[in-house]
Amino acid sequence: QVQVVESGGGLVQPGGSLRLSCVASGFIFSDYAMSWYRQAPGKERELVAQITGADVTTYTGSVKGRFTISRDNAKNTAYLQMNSLKPEDTAVYSCNARGVGWGWSGDYWGRGTQVTVSS
Repeated sequence: QVQVVESGGGLVQPGGSLRLSCVASGFIFSDYAMSWYRQAPGKERELVAQITGADVTTYTGSVKGRFTISRDNAKNTAYLQMNSLKPEDTAVYSCNARGVGWGWSGDYWGRGTQVTVSS
């Protein structure tokens, strides 16, 4: 049974930090790119950061220099380290695992974790 489970969200003051975790099971983790998305009220879901199986990372411009995505394949876990948080970072953050190859594919989502940045 495939599971993707986020944790680490919460309430933090502007300028603070949080680390989100995404624990996956039920598939070969190292074959999948891991991504963090977020969706704020009234806004579309956006891709925040992605790390491929080859450890290539990408970020949306608004978080570059503040957020870092990483993965630990031995723990089947992806992380999002968020520093210098701003109120506009407030959103539900969801973890996604996506793998595509010849003859197979997978696309799995967690249920999300709330991040609220407020003083």
